[in-house]
Amino acid sequence: MPSPRTGPATALVLVSALAAVGLGPAAVPAAAATVPAGAGSYSDTRPAGTSGPTTNTGAPVTPKVTAAAQGKPVPTNDWWSSLAFQRYGDNPYSTPMYGHPLTYQAVAGGLEVGYPTSPAIVGDGRQYEFAHKRDLTLGLTGLNSPDTKADAWSDWTVTPYWSDGARTLRTTIGHGLPFVYARGTGGDARITTAQAPTVFSDQGNVLGITVAGHHYALFSPTGTDWNVSGSTITAGLGGKDYFSVAVLPSADALATYRKYAYSFVTGSTVNWSYDAGTVRAAYSLTTEAKEGTERGTLQALYRHQWLHTTDPLTPYTYVSPRGTMKVREAASFTTAQKAAATLPGLPGSGVDTARLRGYLNEVANSSDPFSGAVDTYWTGKALGKLAQLVPLADQIGEGAIRDKLLGLLKGRLQEWFTAGGATEFSYDRTWKTLTGYPASYGSDTELNDHHFHYGYYVYAAAIVAQYDPNWAADSAWGGMVKTLVRDTANPSRTDSAFPFLRGFDVYAGHSWASGHQGFAAGNNQESSSESTNLSAALVLWGSATGDASLRDLGTYLLTTEAEAVAQYWFDADQQVFPGTFQHDTVGMVWGSGGAYSTWWTANPEEIHGINVLPVTSGSSLQLAGHKDAIRRNIAELERENGGPAVEWRDILWEFQSLADPGAAKAKWDAGNAGYTPEAGESRAHTYHWITALDTLGAPDATVTGSIPTSAVFTKGTTRTYAAHNHGSTARTVTFSDGKSLSVPARSTATGNGTAGPGPDPDPEPGTGNTFQLRTGGTLTTATGATAGSDTLASAQGGNYDGTPNKPLVYVAKNVNGTLRTGGSTAFRLQVDAGTSVGLGQQARISYDLTGDGTFDRTETYQYFATDPVTGWEEYAQSRGLRSATGTLGDLRGGTVRLEVWSAIGNGDARLQTGTDRSVVVIPYD
Repeated sequence: MPSPRTGPATALVLVSALAAVGLGPAAVPAAAATVPAGAGSYSDTRPAGTSGPTTNTGAPVTPKVTAAAQGKPVPTNDWWSSLAFQRYGDNPYSTPMYGHPLTYQAVAGGLEVGYPTSPAIVGDGRQYEFAHKRDLTLGLTGLNSPDTKADAWSDWTVTPYWSDGARTLRTTIGHGLPFVYARGTGGDARITTAQAPTVFSDQGNVLGITVAGHHYALFSPTGTDWNVSGSTITAGLGGKDYFSVAVLPSADALATYRKYAYSFVTGSTVNWSYDAGTVRAAYSLTTEAKEGTERGTLQALYRHQWLHTTDPLTPYTYVSPRGTMKVREAASFTTAQKAAATLPGLPGSGVDTARLRGYLNEVANSSDPFSGAVDTYWTGKALGKLAQLVPLADQIGEGAIRDKLLGLLKGRLQEWFTAGGATEFSYDRTWKTLTGYPASYGSDTELNDHHFHYGYYVYAAAIVAQYDPNWAADSAWGGMVKTLVRDTANPSRTDSAFPFLRGFDVYAGHSWASGHQGFAAGNNQESSSESTNLSAALVLWGSATGDASLRDLGTYLLTTEAEAVAQYWFDADQQVFPGTFQHDTVGMVWGSGGAYSTWWTANPEEIHGINVLPVTSGSSLQLAGHKDAIRRNIAELERENGGPAVEWRDILWEFQSLADPGAAKAKWDAGNAGYTPEAGESRAHTYHWITALDTLGAPDATVTGSIPTSAVFTKGTTRTYAAHNHGSTARTVTFSDGKSLSVPARSTATGNGTAGPGPDPDPEPGTGNTFQLRTGGTLTTATGATAGSDTLASAQGGNYDGTPNKPLVYVAKNVNGTLRTGGSTAFRLQVDAGTSVGLGQQARISYDLTGDGTFDRTETYQYFATDPVTGWEEYAQSRGLRSATGTLGDLRGGTVRLEVWSAIGNGDARLQTGTDRSVVVIPYD
């Protein structure tokens, strides 16, 4: 995407890799030029002089799929899209594809497979990458295919296809799959390794090898035998057509992986639901038993998944650019998360009406409210800016301003929603996507960024629908809005016009921006916040139009991506970025890693701000779930920038206000004169946002409402509850802490108080003072678990005494307790350094007394020097307190956090979980 700072007239042209997504219209007449959609329409012929998808040389390109897949909507903007979108004319196979834990690249002889475990820091320290490096190539003897095509796909798996006329090969690969499942004819199974392998197990048709320090298992049909000759390994298939390869977490895992070697994955599906503040999702694989009856499998969960599952996990783990992946021994797993908060507008607490009215008039009476925008992206930003102001004008009784803004929104949306004018949307039958013309930043030729662009249109339409439901009817302009939704976030897998969730990767937990994925580093996404803007728009549109399924889709997407962004863009728990990467945030996430950069500038303000804008009450409140990460982010910005933000000060003030409203308000008070608002912002919105949060307090993600359009704010010990009711009758919204709020029809209501008497529908540990550790990051008063362990990452020779580095983090929320007079924190932790010499583990325990995201008391203990003898040793508070900040007090809905890390040493250690031998005891009754 372009710099929202430069404006449409001067924006730099980027080689943008940002995502396009598409769904599609209903049935399209064979020769129609204009397709009606309610009162609107789109064209099925591009405007004269424009382009659709092309190669890098400008030649038209068609989907690279097999005959079996012809006519099916191709999911561009995916982790594997280069299989189907040949962006570079001299590469008919693929660019590197990052499935995690494995990486892949299609070549003439088959599929390269790698498992990168050591990150490289490149670009003057601004990027970390686990780049694809071939450990082996899986193929057939003699295979020399002229190209590779996509043969089949599902929610997070794909099947590449090779054929040279005499031989055919299909492999199924996917996110989280430690196996590659192969079916081939016309030749023997053939594995070529990057260097001569070391064989650690030879069981005939099961072969364990080590290549470049990575352990693999090769499985051919029963009764066959692998033969090793230098770097070439072959096996006849004995009349069968299948074999598989697995990357092992350790050599001793071979027996477990052998159990599932012939249970071939054939598809993947996610299903989601929303209920009373909780988003649940089920991720399921379908399998086929090639031998025997085993239908189970193994799959590796990303951090954003295993943090939110209670399903049992094995001790096996993998390295990935997204931090540790943990292995589940089953064909499915489930997650449950507190839904992300969404409102059409913040409550107007503390706002000076006259001042806000003046700011609103500046925009409404502007000679050019759309700032000269002509293409889809810049028009979208202008629509978003105006849409944010409509609820604010309504709040202060300025009906004339509100209606003028609504008129501007309707007029510009209707221009775009009508084919045949200077602006229109056009449907591409070949690629099954909807493109807005004039296009920009590769949204036409590369199918980039559709979710970024169209999210603004859907958001603006949702605000219009809130005030004018008739305008949003399917028979009016809602038909075109839904067509844009289908292009960017189609919930249907059977829609023949557009693919399922084109840009959103359900397993990775976030969207991808490049339509073609034609990069050595895989796919990428820069502005994650413009992706969540679309998800919030779906929540608001679905709520305003009574479409509960679309509302719930938006809630699932927003909640899921919120956690992925927190972990992979902001490193919220400091568990993802490599220790050698010296940044607290990245501007871009790549398949191979992340980069402290943007597509157009190295200015720190844009690097930090691009994953914040647009700031809206729909998409931005979720950022407040990780307040410490916001504080680190702002601190790094000011270090890198040589002081506070200047160019994007409004965006970054608003961001800071999500964690520290008072500090942001002080900056606004000192610097609001004479600055130029960011292109999608206005003084009216920034003033209202900062003033409201300074009055209400920061968003409180620990409490959720029973409808998606609700939020809670906490200042000191006072909570403010807010909810918007889009419906035509009054309703009662209940909150997870027991508070109830009566909300009139078509209105926002607020109320103050503390937790009511009702139960929390998703209870966290709240009583008792002895907490066990659980793998997955939980402190709990529950007992009776099975002992396990988590890995304490090596300090890699550094000295982190007193400073957490890649810590294991365990948290208990909603804790209530009265401080015991004279009491102090106690703990006993079982640690084991194995045979490693010179390791020291360190613990820090922090107390957030009210659960508002600010830790009021932090205690860091002296590290414990473990011995180089295998076996558990006990680390306790008796080692001594190294430092402490803040003061203890009573816990009221508070949070207790334990962090454990390697303070010194050059090796991993273990920390025991699931037992009363590893506990934290807090000084509370």
